[in-house]
Parts: sequence; C-alpha cells; structure tokens
Amino acid sequence: MSEHYLPPIARIYDLASLSNAGDELVIEASIEERKAIAHWADIAGLESFRARVTLTRRSQNRFMYEAVLDADVVQTCVVSLEPVPSHITRQIKRELHVVHGLRRDQVTGELSLAAGDDDGPEDIDSPRYDLAAPLLEEFSLSLDPYPRASGVTFDSPDGDDKPPSPFAVLAKLKKG
Repeated sequence: MSEHYLPPIARIYDLASLSNAGDELVIEASIEERKAIAHWADIAGLESFRARVTLTRRSQNRFMYEAVLDADVVQTCVVSLEPVPSHITRQIKRELHVVHGLRRDQVTGELSLAAGDDDGPEDIDSPRYDLAAPLLEEFSLSLDPYPRASGVTFDSPDGDDKPPSPFAVLAKLKKG
C-alpha cells in the first residue's frame, strides 16, 4: 500500500517538556474523530471515546504512561445484523524509553536501530509521542470480533446434524 497512513485521532505530547510533577490530560474524541475511529475500526458507530492519561517522568529519558479508556461502541450483530451497543473500559500502562533512533549494544558497542521487547519499556525514537496511539491499539484489541445481539443464537441451515465423517463414507463404500 503506497498511501501514507494517518491515524483517525492523534494527540502529540512533547515528553521532553514534562516536569517532575508529571501531567494529567483528558483526551475526548470529537464527533468527526469518533466517525473516523469507527470507520478505521470497521464498526457501526462510536458514541463516546474518552481517556484520562497520566504521565510521569522516571528519568531523563524514561516515562510512565497510564490511561483509563472509556468508549461506547455500536457493532453489528454477526447473525441478525442488528446494532449491538457495548461499553469498553480499559486500563493501559506503558513505560516509554526515548532512544533517539539509535542505541548502542551493551556488549559489542555497535549502534543499531532501536527495537523494543515485550518485557521491557517501549522504545520510542523521539520525545514527541502520540498519546492517542496506545488508546487506539487497546481499543481495537478490546472490540468483540463476533458481536451478537442479546438472545440471538446461530443455527446451522441444515439443523444440528453434523456432517458425516470421511471414515463413515468409506465404511459405506466398503459395505457396498
């Protein structure tokens, strides 16, 4: 895909300007942003998308990102195609490590591109950080992949009959 990816919502924060006291912000998506998020997430609608983000400085280049995300979502039932409203609440916690694009290997001393691992802090190459990116990531992971309207069940068009086993078919052929 050659087109440049733009997230449906962004809130850039300069972590270098964060004081030792930290900062607390509220991120609330506008109507237009909620429509863009719904389109991006391939859902029927997004009634609200709000997060309280707390940032704290751990050291010169390490920061703690904590957030509570609340969203009211409307998905489409996979069986009846009716709207399925739901509420999502997610707590997010990430340690950020600014590495300015390159870091030196502790053993060999060689420079390499920064790469994070799942157990440690998230390496970022700039103190200018998009506070909305973790919110969008956690939001997309918390969506129900198969939403169903209340009381709706899926019935096979052929009833509850299981398809015959391939071995059952062979047994019939053997009997002749």
